[in-house]
Amino acid sequence: MKIAYISTYPPRECGIATFNQNLMRAISANFPERKSLSQGGFVVAVNDSENLQEYEYPQEVKYVIRQNHQKDYIRAANYINTSIADVCIMEHEFGIYGGESGIYILPLLNRLEKPLISILHTVLREPSYVQRIIVREIAEQSSKIIVMSHRAVEFLTTIYEIPAEKIQIIEHGVPDLEAPEDNPVNAISAFKNKKVMLTFGLISRNKGLEVVVKALPKIVAKHPDVMYVVLGNTHPGVVKHSGEEYRDYLKSLAAQLKVSNHLTFINKFVAEEELINYLTAATVYVTPYHNEAQITSGTLSYAVGAGAAVVSTPYWHATELLADNRGRLFDFKDADALADTVNGLLDNEAALNEVKQNAYEYGLHLRWPVIGAEYIRVAQESANRHDFRDKILRNSIVDPEVMPAFNLAHILRLTDDTGIVQHAKYGIPNLKEGYCLDDNARALIMALMAYQRNKSPEALNLLPIYLSYIHYMQTDDGNFRNFLSFDRRYLDEVGSEDSFGRTIWALGHLIGCAAHNSYREFAMELFHRSYPHFQKLEHIRGMANTIIGISLYLKAIPTDEGMINELMRLTTPLVEAYKRTSTPEWQWFEDVMTYDNAILPLALLHSCEITGNEEVRKIAMESMGFLDKLTLSNGYLSPIGNDGWYYRGGTFPTFDQQAIETMAMVLMYFQAYETLREPEYIEKMFLSYKWFLGENTLRAPLYDHETKGCCDGLMPTGINRNQGAESTLAYMISHLTVLKAFELEYEYNKYGQKIEVC
Repeated sequence: MKIAYISTYPPRECGIATFNQNLMRAISANFPERKSLSQGGFVVAVNDSENLQEYEYPQEVKYVIRQNHQKDYIRAANYINTSIADVCIMEHEFGIYGGESGIYILPLLNRLEKPLISILHTVLREPSYVQRIIVREIAEQSSKIIVMSHRAVEFLTTIYEIPAEKIQIIEHGVPDLEAPEDNPVNAISAFKNKKVMLTFGLISRNKGLEVVVKALPKIVAKHPDVMYVVLGNTHPGVVKHSGEEYRDYLKSLAAQLKVSNHLTFINKFVAEEELINYLTAATVYVTPYHNEAQITSGTLSYAVGAGAAVVSTPYWHATELLADNRGRLFDFKDADALADTVNGLLDNEAALNEVKQNAYEYGLHLRWPVIGAEYIRVAQESANRHDFRDKILRNSIVDPEVMPAFNLAHILRLTDDTGIVQHAKYGIPNLKEGYCLDDNARALIMALMAYQRNKSPEALNLLPIYLSYIHYMQTDDGNFRNFLSFDRRYLDEVGSEDSFGRTIWALGHLIGCAAHNSYREFAMELFHRSYPHFQKLEHIRGMANTIIGISLYLKAIPTDEGMINELMRLTTPLVEAYKRTSTPEWQWFEDVMTYDNAILPLALLHSCEITGNEEVRKIAMESMGFLDKLTLSNGYLSPIGNDGWYYRGGTFPTFDQQAIETMAMVLMYFQAYETLREPEYIEKMFLSYKWFLGENTLRAPLYDHETKGCCDGLMPTGINRNQGAESTLAYMISHLTVLKAFELEYEYNKYGQKIEVC
């Protein structure tokens, strides 16, 4: 039996990493002939770093996934499928995989040809829509779901609607160790001649350690030999963002309560052999977590397994594991109740010893070799039942392997501390042309999408630059200028309606998904200052861009009745224009198709998503279908060229093809899928995107792999090699939209085989 494990893995400091290593060892312990862990299988490790060499992994780690690189997941699936593994075990926690709530793991599982066993370390009672989808999809791809508590089974069957027969409880394993008779920990000054209250694990605010500190005065008053020992490092994520602020707060609190001499921090990571010594040397073990929503706690399991007298808040795992007098519970954040509970145990040695003995006896069946044997049985059953032919795998509509790696190099080249420069000569910024509002609005959208995708620090650093430019260009009455010279002189008094609408789009996007609340509040201020100008719009493209911005705003603030009314008011002119102009042969809004054409049906798709207006949806679909026939009829995208435009009854202009046309098509098809959930729109979206990569009239790529920019257009004689902001941002936004669509692969691949594009 060879097993492939998908998980974080030591030396990365992570509870799930430790669990997975322990599970590998536990399974190997049942095969004494194995001399190393790698003889029983291998690990596909998940890195929280872009650097593949970040950790010095042991030999059993054969493949590394960078958390935020979607292609790594696909390649990992291929690696596992071609390996000698008989079964795959995946450790699941939302935070360890990339994408929203770790959705990047789904394409890997969808491609996996080996039987899959999934261990869910977190099962939420109130999941988001995406979290619920992820868990349901994991269950569908798995032969068995493993959880560690009865409450988790209850949630999975009732909230996630997963069949009970697919779920199995295997409790959290504990070390197969006994404390030495001469415990060296007893000689440590914090333990010597002390009654020790112990907490261990990675430290962060949600652990509730301040409750124990607040309980110390009442405990120490009766038992002056009590010492509270906190064993463990601060969580790496906390250190990264807040340093040792929480540890310093606990020290300060202890000083205020005059119990500093009864608080000791042992700031280090301890191996299991040493941990058992600490647990058995402690008089009482405390887990004072604030929130009941903890379905599994490894530290709690370890404490019970060591036969510790555990005092805990009643989070879900604790209520099960400490039942039948295996521990004591106290209410959340109730320091007085904690003090009374601890004093009650310290005052009654017989009761204390009874709790310890009950915990120890229960812990015997939690020891890792016993747990490992249970996993072996599950793995063997899964392997025996598995028939890959039962799993219908289809080629993905979106193939990330053909997509260049996302790279902000050219965007960074074009951006200075004022904003993003409009134009470039080849790949070099053309400073003479200065800046424009259109591009900085698009750049804000792109940076937001990039930050949403992988928490890119580069993208986060760009956000205030583009937002600042928008603020600088807003006039006193709430309107916007468009053009700014390189030496920061205004070049117009009022910008175009297009630039106004694109800015509202960007602000609406920011309000819906701001990285920081201060950005959201700033965007709200700019958005509402511009509101009086919504009613002055005269051109349908300016209205369309504004409609998209309002729709995104209403997704974040759905109760704004005034803005809902404004959305419907702005939608009406587009509907009337279509009714006035369209015929069965010409299903369009005007007698000429000019630029940014797909923005019109895109806006109506956004509008009907908010309002549910069926007439608006019908017009959006008809006009999109008309655009399909004109631009996708050759099996690749050929957008309407800017060389003369396309008049009713006239000749279709093949050139000059612009990148913003393609971006609008990509966004339109993705929104159509979001609205109707029909896979054909994902295929058309990806086909449109491939225009940038060379599937176009000239079979020439516009994306420049050297500069990481996008060329400005497709001309009759070839490619316009200039790489300005508009084209590069159009490519970037299209690329990020396709990656977002790829996250939904688990969904649209179920609807059937790939469709034929007309």
